[in-house]
Amino acid sequence: MNEQIRAREVRLVGPEGEQVGIVPLERALQLAADVDLDLVEVAPMARPPVCKLMDFGKFKYESALKAREARRNQQQTVIKEMKLRPKIDPHDYETKKGHVVRFLKAGDKVKVTIMFRGREQSRPELGYRLLRRLESEITELGYVEAAPKQDGRNMIMVLAPHRAVKASAVAATASRVGPRDRAADESAPGADETVAVGETATAGDTGTVADTNGE
Repeated sequence: MNEQIRAREVRLVGPEGEQVGIVPLERALQLAADVDLDLVEVAPMARPPVCKLMDFGKFKYESALKAREARRNQQQTVIKEMKLRPKIDPHDYETKKGHVVRFLKAGDKVKVTIMFRGREQSRPELGYRLLRRLESEITELGYVEAAPKQDGRNMIMVLAPHRAVKASAVAATASRVGPRDRAADESAPGADETVAVGETATAGDTGTVADTNGE
């Protein structure tokens, strides 16, 4: 920038993006001084390097604002987990479906796991039928992002909220965040997080809790 530029001549771009042409470095510096702007090298690898007349302080400030806004709008992907048994009690099913509904309304994805034990493993259709029932009952809030799949003793399906539901949840969260909380969010990068509800996590499972009530 300015006197730090070492090229003998530069391809100069005006403050409004107009092409001035190739000029000696001294001439470019003089033009910058005449209009009280900085001479900033924007394409140092070009031959000759491309320089632009700009207010560098204002440019850095606006760039920081854009970066902060991008971090603020960055959406975190949160995956909740709900575990069920293939022969779950009707009351327990309704309770856990309520959790799934709440998660989707909050804009979170939900990993639904059917756990098979003993002879239940020979009846995978029971788990498949239960997952399809759940899918049909939450269709207004979400959709199946990952179809039911057998994984050892478990059958797993992933639900995701509809775009409108997630947008509504994000807007509601933003309206509740205070200035200090928002500043903290801006300084933290987005990250995937896996969370579930229910019993206390065992050692080594920090951050993930499984819901096995009524199973």
